[in-house]
Amino acid sequence: MRYGFTTGSCAAAAAKAAAYMLLFGIKKEKITIKTPKGITYNADITDISIKSDEVSCAVMKDGGDDPDVTTGCLIYATVKNTDKERKQELIINIDGGKGVGRVTKPGLDQPVGSAAINHVPREMIEGEVREVCDEADYKGVIDVIISVPNGESIAKKTFNEKLGIVDGISIIGTSGIVEPMSSKALIETIRTFLRQRREEGYDYVAVSPGNYGIEYMKRAYGYDLDRSIKCSNYIGDTIDMAGELGFKGMLLTGHIGKLVKVSGGIMNTHSKEGDCRMELIAAAGISSNVSSETLKKVLSCVSTEEALRLIKEENRLDEVMNYILDRVMYNLRKRAGEKLDIDCIIYSNELFELAKSEGADRWLTLLVQEQEQ
Repeated sequence: MRYGFTTGSCAAAAAKAAAYMLLFGIKKEKITIKTPKGITYNADITDISIKSDEVSCAVMKDGGDDPDVTTGCLIYATVKNTDKERKQELIINIDGGKGVGRVTKPGLDQPVGSAAINHVPREMIEGEVREVCDEADYKGVIDVIISVPNGESIAKKTFNEKLGIVDGISIIGTSGIVEPMSSKALIETIRTFLRQRREEGYDYVAVSPGNYGIEYMKRAYGYDLDRSIKCSNYIGDTIDMAGELGFKGMLLTGHIGKLVKVSGGIMNTHSKEGDCRMELIAAAGISSNVSSETLKKVLSCVSTEEALRLIKEENRLDEVMNYILDRVMYNLRKRAGEKLDIDCIIYSNELFELAKSEGADRWLTLLVQEQEQ
């Protein structure tokens, strides 16, 4: 699998090239930077515009084999020397232009009102530009503006709007490279959502693996499940992060297809990490006196919905789901330890609510009240 380079690396490379052309007056069609990962990035420079006190150029984002929505877009840097007379020190100002988002909510990497250029890319940009200025023995004020002409349309495919980043994409990256199908990036996104909610002053949080059951939750409880934080398959990691951030309570609401895996202690519910959904339902069926004939059929089922229909026909659904819920709660609380009070609601698309823990209503009441404010 081929790795790529982050928007932060592209911005730093473009800024370095623009600074070089501005201060040395020499066209630069290739530039080299060192990423925080230690990997060298040899970037091609394109769309160069040179003026007496301003240079603009771009680097095309290459996400490697990762399906990154920013791959192929141009990351521009415009570099200006705005105070040539100031000789005592070098000052580098970094801001975002068209297509780079603005932060409107607390809890993100940058303060409210700032361009959504995270701290590592800012350090990279400043370091590369400073290197060029030192080489040119330049002292004065340098302004660096990072822009992405189609950033607003790209941002619609990201989490930015929900995070409170408006009008464009974020310039991000901690290592400078993009690793194919990186789970780390998704986990860090979940952490960001959790941190943002904590910054808003809440000590409880609603978490859901996905958007199954939105209409059911609205109808049954008046709660919009889309307002919950999506943890995807990373249930265990989300519990860990919530505890680290100081949350006191979590309500996990999910489809039986995901949460039955938790009953078996599987805290990453991706199919490549483990499945055994039918085996776990069958085990619950054995404990609930479901007939062997039905259990054999359950083991042959493709979906959990189909398996539950068979059990419902024997009038054993409540017993089976109570057993599954008990195991789910045991494993959730074991993972959380003393840090976090967790409750859970399990539902299906066809049978709706299947089981909920004793304290779930308390958190739902709080969440619905919050939603109505």
